[in-house]
Amino acid sequence: MPRWCWGTRSPGTSSPPRPTGPVPPRAHRSRSTPATPCEQCDLCREGRQNLCPHTSYLGSAARVPHTDGAFAERYVVAARRLLPLPGGLPVRTAALAEPASVAWHAVSRAGAVAGRRVLVVGAGPIGLLVVAVLRRAGAREIVVSDLRERPLSVARELGATATHLGAPPEDLKAEVAIDSSGAAAGVRSAVLASRRGGHLVLLGLPPSPEQPFPTGLVATRELTVAGSFRFHAELADVVAALADGSLHVDPVLSHEFGLDEAERAFAVARDAATSSKVLLRF
Repeated sequence: MPRWCWGTRSPGTSSPPRPTGPVPPRAHRSRSTPATPCEQCDLCREGRQNLCPHTSYLGSAARVPHTDGAFAERYVVAARRLLPLPGGLPVRTAALAEPASVAWHAVSRAGAVAGRRVLVVGAGPIGLLVVAVLRRAGAREIVVSDLRERPLSVARELGATATHLGAPPEDLKAEVAIDSSGAAAGVRSAVLASRRGGHLVLLGLPPSPEQPFPTGLVATRELTVAGSFRFHAELADVVAALADGSLHVDPVLSHEFGLDEAERAFAVARDAATSSKVLLRF
């Protein structure tokens, strides 16, 4: 089996070897955009590069051959994929810019959330970042459900106004529901807790594409359903919000390990009961 390097979330220091275009100054703190869309297809021309079927993604196994990622002391990325980091933004916090952009995009798919009651099903790292984005966006109530207590406590740190261990109450009447669990049971609980005429955003990716779906409930409640996949232009806005402090995400960072502890880092990251986002320091 050919070797394949993981890693999609990669802030660090850029050192361009030669001037091949507009690049940050030598040894400038930057982070790379993990996606490289084709920029030629209809979707790219429509500004929806996150849906480009020809995209390569750092550390992704979605295409053959796989795309090497950033689990390395050095890696090569096109200069146009680099985004300089503001001076006051810690690299540690910038590591969350990519997953926070996924959350930012998902919230944008829900329409206006300011002043609304919003339900988030699933408090993994992405779900927690959705909470942070909702708080910044001015949601009136942020209700979070999960199967474990620890991520719910982190959700409360990030601004959740109510949390539920297990399924959310069916009489919640959430105006917006965002499922980040990717589980059929999670989606069903989001639908049951939604008010009639509400919005449902499907963010979590299930283990297989085809899953049971409560079509009748969605139809009779006239829920507006939107999928959400990755992100595109949101990264610059997220970096700016992290830098000015309006997007508070640090509680999502639960552990940090050096490269010599990589095996332990992966073991901790696999345990959702004790960790959220785990960083590997190169």
